[in-house]
Amino acid sequence: MPTKPAGRHLRPADDRDGGAGRRPSAGPHRSPGLLRHPAAGPLGLLAAGLAGAAYLYSRDPHRSGQVLPFCPWRRLTGLQCPGCGGTRMAYDLLHGDLAAAWHDNAALLLALPFVAAWFAVRLRHGLAGRHWRLRMGPRAVAALLVGAVLWTVGRNLF
Repeated sequence: MPTKPAGRHLRPADDRDGGAGRRPSAGPHRSPGLLRHPAAGPLGLLAAGLAGAAYLYSRDPHRSGQVLPFCPWRRLTGLQCPGCGGTRMAYDLLHGDLAAAWHDNAALLLALPFVAAWFAVRLRHGLAGRHWRLRMGPRAVAALLVGAVLWTVGRNLF
């Protein structure tokens, strides 16, 4: 009776690769028409952010009658979501008023350096021709969700 060599685990052939035992290439499947440079996403986000900031700079969201996005959650329930006040916070930051930005949405203001660091890393990797994706474990995702819920409940109670 033949036995397997100690320490080796033989893997059955995968039907998707014709039974040759080779694994399909890692990463999402892309057709040739959808290929793009890894920096396209971060650069597009940067361009959209700059255009949005230029538009927001001349509109005061603290006054009514401005053509700006609204929060559907607040419109439906009357309660603030974790992101409510983000547009006002961005406006205040663009005009250098840190105290008003803190008042509008302190949690987003505290998260801003982390988002900026994530963006800088993604842009750096993209410009170097590499794809990079933030990977968070279940504990980190749970911590973010719990923080968002606590922030939402706290800001609506007090």
